[in-house]
Amino acid sequence: MKVAMAKQMHEIDDAAINQYGLPEIALMESAGHRVFEATLKILGNVDTKTICVLAGSGNNGGDALVTARYLFNRGAKVKVFLLGNKNHRTDSFNVQMKILREIGIEILQLETDRAWERLQVALKFTDAIIDGVLGTGFFGEMRPTTLKLIRIANAANKKIISVDIPSGVAADTGEVAEAAMNAVCTVSLGLPKPGHFICPGAKYVGKLIVDDIGLPSDLLTEDIHQTLIDDDLAKTLLPARARDVHKGSCGKILVIAGSRGMTGAACLASMAALKIGAGIVTLTIPESLNDLYEVKLTEVMTATLPENKIGIIGGQNALETLFKLAEKFDAVLIGSGLGRDAETLELVRKFVLDVDKPLILDADAIFAFNSKADDLKKCKQIPILTPHLGELAMLVNSSINELRKSLVLNVKKIAQDCRAIIVAKSECTIVAYPNGEIFISALGNSGMATAGSGDVLAGTIAGLMKLTPFAPLAGVYLHSTAGNFAAEKNSEGLIASDILENLPLAVKKIRTLQNF
Repeated sequence: MKVAMAKQMHEIDDAAINQYGLPEIALMESAGHRVFEATLKILGNVDTKTICVLAGSGNNGGDALVTARYLFNRGAKVKVFLLGNKNHRTDSFNVQMKILREIGIEILQLETDRAWERLQVALKFTDAIIDGVLGTGFFGEMRPTTLKLIRIANAANKKIISVDIPSGVAADTGEVAEAAMNAVCTVSLGLPKPGHFICPGAKYVGKLIVDDIGLPSDLLTEDIHQTLIDDDLAKTLLPARARDVHKGSCGKILVIAGSRGMTGAACLASMAALKIGAGIVTLTIPESLNDLYEVKLTEVMTATLPENKIGIIGGQNALETLFKLAEKFDAVLIGSGLGRDAETLELVRKFVLDVDKPLILDADAIFAFNSKADDLKKCKQIPILTPHLGELAMLVNSSINELRKSLVLNVKKIAQDCRAIIVAKSECTIVAYPNGEIFISALGNSGMATAGSGDVLAGTIAGLMKLTPFAPLAGVYLHSTAGNFAAEKNSEGLIASDILENLPLAVKKIRTLQNF
């Protein structure tokens, strides 16, 4: 499923109306009916229920008016409260309002103190609120009356069903200036928007329902370069495993990770590569830590590196050893728990820029290129970077707050500027390719915010490098799915090794989706 920016969604609506001849009022009718269906499902039965409909002056408000009619026809007691400039109402909006008046639905414009008082009384006794105040065109600061309405609605502590996006959430960024409708359900019209998945906006969405409302299907796919990583996409990402494969053909992965005090990161990353299906994984380690790793790891092989400092790799001898080792492998993961010693960071930069192998850079390997992000364009192959937002911000001399102002577009720009694949980890994961393609994953859960989770993701992607050309996308899906399996048993108490142990189940899920 594609994910649309606000402008793209507006262009889709415009094309449906002006090129395909689909009447605007027909789209409004379809949208309102879909919101009605969602409301009916949430409440179970609306007969004898009281519902307040809050509508702005745009077509989002018009959709809410249609919902009001369907609710009224089903037996609900409906009260409509209008906000906004009367002169900004579209013809379709006015048609819907005329219908409501004709069938006897109470409509009140919020323009006097008396009207606001009646709203507050109505909200005390309502069973649900339909939020059609602001649509996807909103961004920035809202008018004082709109802010007042949102705060009053939230304070009523009723079930809120939002039309398209909770009022107050910026569709492209998920930003919330001062307040947003706290919905239990949001019915996204046409396609989902980034603001449904990116916090803080994502916290207000509740259950997300996406409906095409009858828009021509080709409009919902053409020239849109943001895609949701979901089950439908996932089943196309991992080819079937041939019967005659052997460990050498399933991927030989070199992992350069770990240092004193951070041996766990190396173990998690290298074991993830095996658990996801790689045939051979070799972990390079400082020679003084070899005995420790021999005890901690069974299936992962180890290769020792000369060290200038105890437990830390660095220096020309280690670099030359790595180049020789890398020749034997299909892909290289570097950085997990590697440490930030100056000699280590220098080794990372030299290795990354000179080795001619598929590369995954995690954690300290990304740190090595802080303020030197442009150097990544010199890599012999397009590298994959797996930063959390703090690491990504430091890489490009920015801040998390600056990145979040337009996260999707900022990650896209970084991928293009660095000629790299960026797997940006946050409450949702954004995978950006240097050709401008963006993939968004809302999978996973808050329990995955635990030390080592990122090491497992990096290892998962590395382990897939020989198995699929879509390793970053498959890795994100499988890692999140494994995290969800882990959460079913351990909830917020899950740890990174729980995600690791559930990776095979995540692969099994894809095979089930593929009906293998």
